[in-house]
Amino acid sequence: MPTRAPFAVWRETARRAVGHAVPPALIDWSGDGGLFAGAELPKEAGSHVPRVPAAFLDLAQTVIWHSAPERFARLYEALWRLDRCVGDPLSPADPLGQTLRLMEKSVRRDIHKMHAFLRFRELPRQARRRRFAAWFEPQHNILEPAVPFFQSRFSDTDWMIATPGLSAHCEGGELTYREGSAPPDLPPDASEALWGIYFENIFNPARIKLGAMRSEMPRKYWKNLPETRLIPDMLAKAEGRVRQMHSAGASAPRPGAERVSERYRSGMPSAEELPRTLADAGVAAAQCRLCGLCEKATQTVWGEGAGDAALMIVGEQPGDVEDLAGRPFVGPAGQLLRAELTKAAIDPARLWLTNAVKHFKFEPRGKRRLHQNPNRTEIEACRWWLQRELALVRPKLVLALGASAAFALTGKVGALSGRRGVIEIGFHGGPIMISWHPSYILRLPDPQHRAEILAQMARDLSRAAEQSFGETA
Repeated sequence: MPTRAPFAVWRETARRAVGHAVPPALIDWSGDGGLFAGAELPKEAGSHVPRVPAAFLDLAQTVIWHSAPERFARLYEALWRLDRCVGDPLSPADPLGQTLRLMEKSVRRDIHKMHAFLRFRELPRQARRRRFAAWFEPQHNILEPAVPFFQSRFSDTDWMIATPGLSAHCEGGELTYREGSAPPDLPPDASEALWGIYFENIFNPARIKLGAMRSEMPRKYWKNLPETRLIPDMLAKAEGRVRQMHSAGASAPRPGAERVSERYRSGMPSAEELPRTLADAGVAAAQCRLCGLCEKATQTVWGEGAGDAALMIVGEQPGDVEDLAGRPFVGPAGQLLRAELTKAAIDPARLWLTNAVKHFKFEPRGKRRLHQNPNRTEIEACRWWLQRELALVRPKLVLALGASAAFALTGKVGALSGRRGVIEIGFHGGPIMISWHPSYILRLPDPQHRAEILAQMARDLSRAAEQSFGETA
């Protein structure tokens, strides 16, 4: 088999051998011949054309780069068995399948390590393009399948990657392969010092896991990595650095900080203690500091709609979209609610739409903000604003959507399945109808169940409108 592009040659040879019904035991894939070498394989294709699943071709195109000499024979044995429907050589439960899967995994891991641990060094420039070179010692013959990664990222430079078995050269955008070589004499790279400083600064001595570190960065790659020479010293100093971090963790505020904070807060506009209008209450709620949710949320999401609405709909809390827009029920759940209101011929402008908690509670997860339910303390802290809305709007009926809204309005906890559609008396002395929150409906995985729950919420909306407006809105 050739050193470069061996799969095409192996595939053509294997198809010809299967076509002539040559069993695996009669093929010498090493090509060494010897005293007992058999007859040559016929030059022309056989009458039988083997057919194998695409998964085998995917597997073979990876295993072919393995360094084990028996890989060609193993692959032909699998092809022979697949063609004759003898067991499942692609299954990890099959001894041959297990061997091939381990070989595939080893090759993929070697490619990943080359992408992660190869370090280029810049060479003196001889033309307009910058030149780089690197040395790497892979476990398998993975230079060819690994090179496209570098080709796509360094298309504007000339570079060379040398390995013991093969070397890749990219000059002027043209990629060529040459024989392998010994480690080239590469010049020192000034950027390695900066890389070392960066590596030292991202090293967290309080989270050392030597086993995981050696698993991700095996020692055999260390000798060619500039940052690894720093590791022994960093490990030796880790314990001392952890003590420094502990001692520096608790620090008292500098003298006078409290007075500075007081002056800052005193300079902020103060809200009216008991707002007399919904507009004043909205302005005051924007400065709310009754709980810690205001520290992370973008803004207070106050209610909106008719100030004298006969029906008030109370959700649980703003979501990510509402937090950014500053309006209730404009996210995915709100869009579902507004769609059901439209189907029921209920004009949202005749309602007061608000939430039990006025700030978005979330947990950062990368670039996403994952919704978190408000706890009892946060709901009770925000109840003051909800009571102010109830006192100013004075609705005939309040429709509570979800468990948090039901607790905020009634102080009772319990499964919604037994309370939905039932009228309860709220803290303000008025009637409260409880229904499902649209976000709960959106999360239901079963379409039929989701349709049933949505139909229940739609019926609750119609009943609430009928009782509030005296007729279907």
